[in-house]
Amino acid sequence: MLYDIRLHLSYDYDAAAGGGRHQVRVLPPTTAGVQRVVAASLSFTPAPGERSDFTDFFGNNVTSLAFRDAHDALDIRMSARVSVSRPEPGLDVSPNLQRLREELGGVRSLAPDSPHHFLAASDHAGIDAAITAYAKDSVAGSTVATVMDLCNRIQRDFTYDGKATTVQTRASDAFALKRGVCQDFSHIMIAGLRGLGIPAGYVSGFLRTIPPKGKPRLEGADAMHAWVKAWCGRDAGWQEFDPTNGMRASNDHITVGYGRDYSDVAPIVGVLKTTGGQAAEQAVDVIPVMLEKV
Repeated sequence: MLYDIRLHLSYDYDAAAGGGRHQVRVLPPTTAGVQRVVAASLSFTPAPGERSDFTDFFGNNVTSLAFRDAHDALDIRMSARVSVSRPEPGLDVSPNLQRLREELGGVRSLAPDSPHHFLAASDHAGIDAAITAYAKDSVAGSTVATVMDLCNRIQRDFTYDGKATTVQTRASDAFALKRGVCQDFSHIMIAGLRGLGIPAGYVSGFLRTIPPKGKPRLEGADAMHAWVKAWCGRDAGWQEFDPTNGMRASNDHITVGYGRDYSDVAPIVGVLKTTGGQAAEQAVDVIPVMLEKV
């Protein structure tokens, strides 16, 4: 699938900021065998006094900004054309959980994709006794079967509610509420998998949405999305699952970044020299591209 993606983030401050520094993670990466970025651009209003672009430890595209002049708003616009071609799931060659632990012990790498980075508790996805007990009911014959069952149960047992949580909500709090958004469901699944000894991480990105039959597609109606990657053993490797929708990640899932939880891949983090609060808005368009046959 080929997509044109547009993201607009806007921030209006109650009082003018005298300066600020931010890191922005919204540019999709090219990932081997799954995703290719054909073209991409990222712009800011006002223009920053300093800008540098780099990749972080996990390979995510990061833009670092510094503002020195007073400004009362920040406008961020990203556009990209991205091709996604995920391989179809093959035979389940993942081990059971006991064998998974043995295979994990044989991994000596500490490279960015090493499963060892994704096994311990993290800020938003701490290992919680109640979540681990919930996850144990999903244990099946293989790691993939266990992960898929937990993914489906979260989609079935939890209520999507955009007003129940915030970006600061931890997995344990969302689990107690039994409601939240994609970020919360992903953190709950990550915490549950780690409690079982399955390395799991957070994926930030976009999801193409399809309007109801006969209804027009609404501009800006899409939003950033989150799902989960799980290490399913030496042969099965990393696989991705979407607990919000109870499914494997598909060609409609466009990746922006990988991390241990939301803290590693937040769209924007930083500091401002100002007083008062701010109002934020987000709009996303994910548009399939129809190419003419020659």
